[in-house]
Amino acid sequence: MGLDMYATSFTANAAQPQTDFQLSDSDREIFYWRKHPNLHGWMRALYICKGGQDADFNCATVVITSEDLDRLEHALNANQLPHTAGFFFGESTPDDLKHDREFIALARAEIADGNSIAYHAWW
Repeated sequence: MGLDMYATSFTANAAQPQTDFQLSDSDREIFYWRKHPNLHGWMRALYICKGGQDADFNCATVVITSEDLDRLEHALNANQLPHTAGFFFGESTPDDLKHDREFIALARAEIADGNSIAYHAWW
C-alpha cells in the first residue's frame, strides 16, 4: 500500500468538468510517481480550487492546464510544494524534482498535441 500518483493524457470534450470525472481505458498514462506526498498536496490544493468535492482526494481526478503547469513550475523553482503527510504517503525526496520537471515537459507536449492532462492518485 502507499501513495500511487498518475498523470493521464486524454481527449476532452467541450463539457469536460475540471474535477471528479472518469477516465476511460483508452486514455494513456504519461507519468507515474510513487510516494511523493508534497506534489500530491499541491495537486490536492489545485483540485479544491477547481471545485473538487472528495475531502480525501483519493481516486479523484483533476484537469491540469498549461497555466497549472506554469504555476507548478514556479512552485518547484521556489521550493514551495506544501509539506504533506499521510499514513501511506512516505516522504518526498530531492530526486523528485527531476521527475516533476520531466512530467511538466511531457504534459506540455501532450497539451501542444491537443490532448488534456488529468492527475489522480490512489492510496
